[in-house]
Amino acid sequence: MRILAIDTALEVCSAAVFEAGTPDPLATETLPMARGHAEALMPMLDRVVSATAGGFAALSRVAVTVGPGSFTGLRVGISAARAIALAAGIPAVGVTTLSAFAAPAVAAGQPSPVAAAIDARHGAVFLHVMAAGGRTIVAPRLVPVRDGARLLGSGPIRIVGSGPAILAAEARAMGVEVQSITTEPAPLIQWVARLGLAADPSHALPKPFYLRAPDARPQDHARIPRR
Repeated sequence: MRILAIDTALEVCSAAVFEAGTPDPLATETLPMARGHAEALMPMLDRVVSATAGGFAALSRVAVTVGPGSFTGLRVGISAARAIALAAGIPAVGVTTLSAFAAPAVAAGQPSPVAAAIDARHGAVFLHVMAAGGRTIVAPRLVPVRDGARLLGSGPIRIVGSGPAILAAEARAMGVEVQSITTEPAPLIQWVARLGLAADPSHALPKPFYLRAPDARPQDHARIPRR
């Protein structure tokens, strides 16, 4: 099975093609960026897929990060994944950003739980806590940093993600044993691919997983009243 993995959820635009059972990508590209995913993604996908034998016709599945993350970035990646899947007649699956962050730490086989944390700003984090074997202990949620630290238990615990430092600092202040911290701007694209290969297309749908409402609100002024 050959999979195209796409990540535009955070401050990276990334794509890669993997063949099931092989550790290295057939082709991959990653660009750091805070904005501009819409302009960068489609040319990147064309370059990455065209670098593999068979191109788009050889793909068996598309995986895309579905959030939490940037509202705009998520829409860009999910729209591209759906369009490619529809055109190629293959399934598209969604992978949560938090699961992709946690996956390499869970796969390391250490006995301590793993907490994936993304800085949600305004003193809050997106949080997902998993046992050593990958079982969910705390389901993905948006919480104030202090509440998130309380959910970690007494430790030891490994904290990973794009914003683990604020959670680790709060946890340590509460006496929680933080075993290690791993900070990455975005999940590693190979783990998006691996989780996508293992996902059930009937359940892992490629739809946004926001965990909070958008900050933007419709304007009320100059609205024409309905009759």
